[in-house]
Amino acid sequence: MRKSVTTGSPWEGKVGYCRAVRIGNIIEVSGTTASEDGVVQCLADPFGQTIHILNTIQKAIEELGGNITDVIRTRVYCTDITQWEDIGRAHSQYFEYIKPAMAIVEVSNLIHPNMLVEIEATCIIS
Repeated sequence: MRKSVTTGSPWEGKVGYCRAVRIGNIIEVSGTTASEDGVVQCLADPFGQTIHILNTIQKAIEELGGNITDVIRTRVYCTDITQWEDIGRAHSQYFEYIKPAMAIVEVSNLIHPNMLVEIEATCIIS
């Protein structure tokens, strides 16, 4: 059975995706940014954007019957790799004890110039 979560992001309809999908015991969370109703939150603050993103991811996972402790992998994309410590400090607030596999990669741009961070997550519910 397939279940999905949407957040009302203006990009979901334009691009044809949803925030997260659960099939069986697997949840995949789409690339998530610090945006609400198309407005970027926590401008010029990679730590704040990461916290905002992880909160959105956690809500999506919970809506699909999972828990943040089910996360086995995160993929972090940032526009400035020198901000990795702020991003990592925020990531650690959610995952210090879970310690999922993680990648952090610098990209040239995200979909909006004020977005500094985008994160994807994979969960397996045991």
